[in-house]
Amino acid sequence: MARRNDKRSRLVAAADKLFHEQGINTTTLANIAQLADVPLGNVYYYFKSKESIVLAVIEYRRRILQQQFEELNTLPDSKSRLQALIRQGLTSSEEMINFGDALGSLCQELGKQGGVIAGSAADLMKDIMGWCEKQFAAIGKGARAESLAINLVSCLQGLSLLTLTLKDQKYLQNQTEFLINWIETA
Repeated sequence: MARRNDKRSRLVAAADKLFHEQGINTTTLANIAQLADVPLGNVYYYFKSKESIVLAVIEYRRRILQQQFEELNTLPDSKSRLQALIRQGLTSSEEMINFGDALGSLCQELGKQGGVIAGSAADLMKDIMGWCEKQFAAIGKGARAESLAINLVSCLQGLSLLTLTLKDQKYLQNQTEFLINWIETA
C-alpha cells in the first residue's frame, strides 16, 4: 500500500507543479506521468479523469495551506503572524516572477470552470481569508476584521499578479514592506 500511495503522491505533486507552471488546460496526463516518473497507463489506476487529479491537487494545496497556518500559529501574536504571511511571498520571489502565486493561480484558473471544482478552489481562498480574519479579530479589529482580511488577501493576490506580469521584484519588495508596516499600525 505504501508503494501505491508513493506513486499517487508523486502524481499529485507533479500535477501541482505543472498546473502552476503551465496551467491546467495545457498540462496533459502524459506530462504529469512523465514528471512523476509513473507510466502513463498507471495514471488511470490512481485517477479516473483529469478532474479527479485537479481535485486531488486542491486537497494537496489545502494540506499545504493548513501546514502554513500551523507554522504561523506558533508565532507569539497575530500581528507577527500576519506579517510572516506577507513575507512568504519574498521567500519565493523567483517563482512569483515566473509563475505567480501557486494558490492564487490555481483558484483563478479553476474559478472559470464553475461547478464543484470551482467551489473547491474558492474554499481555499476562503480558508486564507478566514485565517486572516481570525488574526485581525485577535488584534481587536472586531467588526472590521472580515473587511481587513479581504483587503489583505486582495493586496497579496494583486501583488502576485503585478510581479508576474511586470517581471519585476521591486513590486514584491516595495508592497511587502508597505503591507508589513500597515499591519504594524493596524
